[in-house]
Amino acid sequence: MGLDPDKLLTVIFTLFAVIDIIGSIPLLISMKEKMGGIKELQVTILSGLLMILFMFLGEQFLSMLGLDKGSFAVGGSIVIFILGLEMVLGHEFFKSEKDAQSGMLVPIAFPLIAGSGTLTTIMSLKAIYDNTTILVGILVNLIIVYIVLKSLNFVQRLLGPGGMIAIRKFFGVILLAIAVKIFSSNVSSLIPHP
Repeated sequence: MGLDPDKLLTVIFTLFAVIDIIGSIPLLISMKEKMGGIKELQVTILSGLLMILFMFLGEQFLSMLGLDKGSFAVGGSIVIFILGLEMVLGHEFFKSEKDAQSGMLVPIAFPLIAGSGTLTTIMSLKAIYDNTTILVGILVNLIIVYIVLKSLNFVQRLLGPGGMIAIRKFFGVILLAIAVKIFSSNVSSLIPHP
């Protein structure tokens, strides 16, 4: 069975919108400065592994921990909210890790690239599309993520310090809005109704 181009495009664009790697550029640049660099390939591979693992084992893993998709999404939204606050206020909440390796996984690979929104979206896409289509969609998005991570210095030079501050604050607000949306659309499932 071949890939349906329409379905593939839908999966690619859905994941692209949720990952929002373009919107994360200001945050990635500030993380890169804090950590003294980002290992682009390592971050891309870690993100990809998280997405693929979650695609096949996500629901079993969460239920094993006694969690549901709503709890997972709310937890991830809080981390995204804190990252957005950091960008808007210019105040550091995530202290620079002495070990740059841990900074690659949290918060860059998770929750920034393969965050709760991305992982729950992948689980939702499984209900509609076949595994091959989703895997190809993930792969295309990982290539985009890698290209963006490799281009951070170029983007930084292009915008200059003033442009970076303005964009960082703007996307910080966007990140806050995304966090609030993820939180509000999942928190009601966690509150017991009488």
